[in-house]
Amino acid sequence: MDERQKETLRVRLISVAFACLALAIFQPMGLGELGVMLYVHLLAILMLGVVMCYVTEALVKYILRMPATLDNGINYIIRRNLRFQLINTPLEALLICTYFHFPMSAIDAPDPLSPMGFLKTLLLLAFCSFAIGLYWRYKFRSRYLALELEETKRLNEQLHTMQQQAELRAKAAEAANLATPHEESTQLAPLTQATPTIILTGTTSETVTLKVAALLYVEAVGNYTKVCQWRDDQVHCDMLRATSRQIEEDLKAYPTIIRCHRAFLVNLRQVDRIVSHAGTMQLLLRHTNESIPVSRSRMAAVKQAVLS
Repeated sequence: MDERQKETLRVRLISVAFACLALAIFQPMGLGELGVMLYVHLLAILMLGVVMCYVTEALVKYILRMPATLDNGINYIIRRNLRFQLINTPLEALLICTYFHFPMSAIDAPDPLSPMGFLKTLLLLAFCSFAIGLYWRYKFRSRYLALELEETKRLNEQLHTMQQQAELRAKAAEAANLATPHEESTQLAPLTQATPTIILTGTTSETVTLKVAALLYVEAVGNYTKVCQWRDDQVHCDMLRATSRQIEEDLKAYPTIIRCHRAFLVNLRQVDRIVSHAGTMQLLLRHTNESIPVSRSRMAAVKQAVLS
């Protein structure tokens, strides 16, 4: 058994022991009627509870396809732990009620497998799960922060690599266009042009001429959309009466332009740096002091776009 497996076993033992302690103190379902034998049964529950944790671990790994790994970042770890708790808590409650059904029936006590008995046990274990989850999160806080810093560093390195590759492709395409005769270049332009210019239209006659590579971000502002781009050595923002969904559809051919928030689209080629802290993410833009928020629901998509 390696160190990681030992640590996992230790975490499971402490967590289940905390739940057993709560059962000994609060004695739901009339467990106090078992007297001293209650503590013998709690020792059995401790062992069975640890086994149930490993059953839940297998369900999360093979059914939800979320293996235990430190390589997917802090948000993945937190999300995986939450799903583990949501599955494990009712399973442990069912295990406890099923186990105590037999010794309690021998002394003519209320049936722990009744809906009320199960509900009481589930509520108690839910409280224990919440409390122990906070404890482990605090316990491993420094480790989580180190993982978050490492992940952010890796994302920024990949972001800059992606931007450099995009610039090289743009230069190569520009050189190809210059080396091609004018008539043939006109025919090939849609395929080779690295920094195309497109016209964005809304529900009115207003239009916005956009050089795609120079786009900074798109922001939904009420019934309008603000399109900000770097032009003539300064930031220009134009208002267009359209939804951000319409603009997203117009720009779907450009994979570096992604939605990072319900109200924002951002051009990854114009992101200077990614900043992560305590489960939040911000995208700092070039040419400006502005930062674009990344919603929790969009973090995975943003990371995938950067790393792909």
